[in-house]
Amino acid sequence: MQARGINTRILIGAFCALLWSCKTNSDTESASLKEAKGGKMYGGILKVNQTEYIRSLYPLEIVDVYSYRVATLVYEGLFKFNPNDLTPEPALAESVDIDETKTIYTIKLRQGVKFHDADCFPEGKGREVTAEDVKYCFTRICTQDKKNQGFTIFEGLLKGADEYYQASAEGKKPAKEIEGIQVVDKYTIRLTLTRPYTLFTTNLARPFAFIYPKEAVEKYKDEMRIKAVGTGAFMVSKVDEGALIILKKNPNYYRKDEHGNQLPFLDGVRISFIKEKKTELLEFEKGGLDMVSRLPTEEIIEILSKNKDTANRKFELERVPEMTTQYMVFMTQKGLFKDVNLRKAFSFAINRQEILEAVLNGEGEAPGEKGVVPPALKNYDIEKIRGYEFNVDSALFYLKKAGYADGSKLPAITLHISPEGDRHINVAQAVARQLKDNLGVEITIQQQTLAQLVERGLKGEFEFMRMAYYADYPSPENFLWLFWGKKVPNSFEEKSYPNMPRFRNVKYDEYYEKGLQANSMEEAYEYFRQAEQILMNEAPILVLWYDEIYRLRKLNLKDCPINAMQYWDFSKTYFSKTK
Repeated sequence: MQARGINTRILIGAFCALLWSCKTNSDTESASLKEAKGGKMYGGILKVNQTEYIRSLYPLEIVDVYSYRVATLVYEGLFKFNPNDLTPEPALAESVDIDETKTIYTIKLRQGVKFHDADCFPEGKGREVTAEDVKYCFTRICTQDKKNQGFTIFEGLLKGADEYYQASAEGKKPAKEIEGIQVVDKYTIRLTLTRPYTLFTTNLARPFAFIYPKEAVEKYKDEMRIKAVGTGAFMVSKVDEGALIILKKNPNYYRKDEHGNQLPFLDGVRISFIKEKKTELLEFEKGGLDMVSRLPTEEIIEILSKNKDTANRKFELERVPEMTTQYMVFMTQKGLFKDVNLRKAFSFAINRQEILEAVLNGEGEAPGEKGVVPPALKNYDIEKIRGYEFNVDSALFYLKKAGYADGSKLPAITLHISPEGDRHINVAQAVARQLKDNLGVEITIQQQTLAQLVERGLKGEFEFMRMAYYADYPSPENFLWLFWGKKVPNSFEEKSYPNMPRFRNVKYDEYYEKGLQANSMEEAYEYFRQAEQILMNEAPILVLWYDEIYRLRKLNLKDCPINAMQYWDFSKTYFSKTK
């Protein structure tokens, strides 16, 4: 990284332990905290912010990170991710037994776990979770519905799932149940796979596999988007659409910590949706937020530079590589970008290093010059992937191959984005400027909310759009499944999820599927690398950069893990009376 990027990162690193002190409303809240065992404290409302509003909290419709973060506080599946190392661990499951063939999973549920109190139940009291609830939710995953985006986690894997899915077309009720789902007894579910799959429990930790009651579906119907009834540490208390979500403590939560304390410690979580990053930071300084992520680097530096008194510090800067890739998407099945040469021309024309340094001020892990899988994933060597480094000569070569002597001959191109503060606006403007300078292409930028952008992507109503993928489980497969072509519909009347560029390549699909069926992680990763190289050769996306998380956190906010997925788990989070 050159001068500006290096200096910014070094300066941030130098200040990582430098914090500042200010009077906040948490000083008055601390008086209401009650002591628990092991030095923990009960009480307090955790105040956090997201720059984009949720799209849906209904598990089968969760396709964006903002909805996912909120949903993880309310729902649980049979398994969950450890918030420190992101390994899957039992949640509603008490134990799992895997047979010798590694295809039969017998899962015992925790007894006594109850759904949240809600008016979908008699007298508003949540009932106990049983194996029938698991069967119900997993059957819904295998049922065709316009709101169901989750079938891919069982497709070709859970025995009988594909047949059931096909039989459920057009709202029909299949004659037979799913062979691979068997209720053994009230607290035991047996899942039978068509083949061994080492990441199966990881799949069961994803939001599509969250468990919810039939009563909620029948009562709330489309309102399941915001009326979430799960088993998590927090319950939905208030939703002010577009502005605020308030969660309150689940008084019947089943988990305890290592000291025997009933979880959670917090009284609730307040999630605001301030779009402007500078406004968000100001709110943090005033005490209206307890932590903030992804801040403008120059703002962080200025704040830390002014507040070097470590004796009175109350805030800390944390940093970790993120399992996130930022990229642009090309529509490959119609229009200008059906031509791979034009996609390659655009890919070579972008100076990613300059964007990382001059636009993002070094706030990123690395420029996106390799593949779609970010470097934050361990044991997967992205250096073996040949991506696109800035090269104007190559860009012009492929532009000419696409039939254009210069970019001014191209029709007008619209780049669709969602702002996320100013960051994506600034990046989009830089991309447009570079395409103009290097190829002569005119780009018009059109802004919309993230929900609108995702909907546009699913419907294929774009030529060129900004998108990012935040891993919802730690595996290269999680990024590569985005481009698996066998689920791409033949008609634009149908939505294409998750493959928004509607990319199709037989060899890519072949290597991707071989990776899924591999007998070892090493073998799987080799197939995934071959698939990823085909992906980059065909360029359905233009990778921009791999992200890094910067987080400012109050020092009295404890047990609030930061991880590469920005996976929220506040079940053990608490406020201390002192830092």
